[in-house]
Amino acid sequence: MILIKNIEIYAPEYMGIKDVFISGSKICFIENSIEIFNDRIIVIDGSNLKMVPGFIDQHVHITGGGGEGSFKTRVPEITLSKLISAGITTVVGLLGTDGITRSVENLVAKAKALKEEGITVYVLTGSYEYPTITLTGSVKKDIIFIEEVIGAKVALSDHRSASITNDELARLVSDVRVAGMLSGKAGIVVVHMGNGERGLKPIIEVLTTTDIPIRTIRPTHVNRKKSLLMEGFEFIKQGGIIDLTCGIYEKLSPKAVIKMAKESGLPLENITISSDGYGSWSNYDEKGNIVEIGVSQVSSLYNEFIAMVKEFEFDIEEALKFFTSNIAKALNIYPQKGTVKENSDADIILIDDNLKIRTVIAKGKLMIHEGKILVKGTYE
Repeated sequence: MILIKNIEIYAPEYMGIKDVFISGSKICFIENSIEIFNDRIIVIDGSNLKMVPGFIDQHVHITGGGGEGSFKTRVPEITLSKLISAGITTVVGLLGTDGITRSVENLVAKAKALKEEGITVYVLTGSYEYPTITLTGSVKKDIIFIEEVIGAKVALSDHRSASITNDELARLVSDVRVAGMLSGKAGIVVVHMGNGERGLKPIIEVLTTTDIPIRTIRPTHVNRKKSLLMEGFEFIKQGGIIDLTCGIYEKLSPKAVIKMAKESGLPLENITISSDGYGSWSNYDEKGNIVEIGVSQVSSLYNEFIAMVKEFEFDIEEALKFFTSNIAKALNIYPQKGTVKENSDADIILIDDNLKIRTVIAKGKLMIHEGKILVKGTYE
């Protein structure tokens, strides 16, 4: 049990200075003053600190991405401390280009390991490939029967994708939607968007020729080039949700894109941000040869939040939504996640006036306190 006194709360909406009592994995009480005296209760003085919801990163290669420059470029698995140090208490793991030396079995096993170590983890079945690689042999069965699986992934408009047809995309999306309905999960298809000239056209064509709801399909990396982003802006006007990736060109960084969207009066609740952490980034020459490769970091997510507030002068509560409540609502896990409310999961971060992370609590357990990591992964 943890009692946090005199803490300024952003839920992400501003709530003022309150006391917060945590028992088990839940936030039990939020009151102006809570007086509970027991030696078994950890009391934290929140004076001069701010409480915000734990961040949700919905696009992380938890088993490592990469491999596009041969075996030596395979990225290693992520560790617990990398995630919690970035304020991430909930993560969605997925595969990328490599669905051969990586597997959904490995992905689910890693998700279960991170859950045992203390954070919340979901995954997407599939990869860039089609037919979709799965654990059970069926996309529907993966989503319905495997606790961690909440949807599927595929790639479009990319030289590494499987050149999926519109009919194949429609069938995949329909299967995922039905499985989500039957299991009470998000039931979404996250679509890796590449630099291809077709952009979002395959998605739009499927949506206009079927009865599939627009929010079933979630394009990500839409800020990788201007033309794709403009299509993304039209997509959210129609009620769709787009995901922006940290670490892409500065002119199209999430903070810059959201400023553009805000000035254009677009529905900001339809925008989310993710890190693409532990995936590889790569550049190719005009002949398709790889010329540069590196690894994305999950820390870019929290750094983007800081930049939104300090450089682009977003209010804290406004900036937080893109990393917390917007994502939780999009993943159908709100208000369990993405907010500071009574009966919500006790996934919270305490930050100082410089926005530096001081304390991280995941599912009611102290993971970082006063800047010191208390819980590390099994082999860290």
